[in-house]
Amino acid sequence: MSVTILELKDVAIFQKESLILNDVSLEIKQGEFVYLIGKTGSGKSSFMKTLYGDLPLNQGEGNIVDFDLKTLREKDIPYLRRKLGIVFQDFKLLPDRTIKKNLQFVLKATGWKDQTKMDKQIEDVLEKVGMKTKGFKFPHELSGGEQQRIAIARALLNDPELILADEPTGNLDPQTSVEVMKVLQDINKSGRTILMATHDYALILKYPSKTLKCDGNKVFEVVQRAV
Repeated sequence: MSVTILELKDVAIFQKESLILNDVSLEIKQGEFVYLIGKTGSGKSSFMKTLYGDLPLNQGEGNIVDFDLKTLREKDIPYLRRKLGIVFQDFKLLPDRTIKKNLQFVLKATGWKDQTKMDKQIEDVLEKVGMKTKGFKFPHELSGGEQQRIAIARALLNDPELILADEPTGNLDPQTSVEVMKVLQDINKSGRTILMATHDYALILKYPSKTLKCDGNKVFEVVQRAV
């Protein structure tokens, strides 16, 4: 029986006082690749933020990688994020240090101590995204697609149970988007669960998979039909 990685029941998501999404019930199982689509402002980012503890869950039930979102305390959030890999649209790499130092910073911040193990882990994740030779470079020396590969490598550092990718191809040209998508597909084939917010419909048609849509304050599954 496959393991449930994320389950929401009757969830309402608020930004301060504003109701963004209501009546959200869904389940994502281990090894699934799930898209989250919807227009800008439809609630995709608020949905993602609730999952990684940036917005509190006050209404409904939510469980993600064995954390109860309803009872999640401030001090639990770093532990939750260790089990999640988060990929942002704008890479969020630290410009003043090399790629290797960027990744090292994350490992140290999440409790790693052994330098040899850190070096090995960094080498492993860079290899997975095809960037093994780029560790000594600074972010500004890399293209957008390469920076996003590094951001994906960073998300893999703590061997997450679930990767949340928020518009990971949003700032990339179509060709580079496909390359980044192939990296995510390979990661998914190795057994990792991925939830990817996107409005890049060309990618969804090229790599069809389970799709959730944010629309009219709701989140629901849609069946993708080839156009």
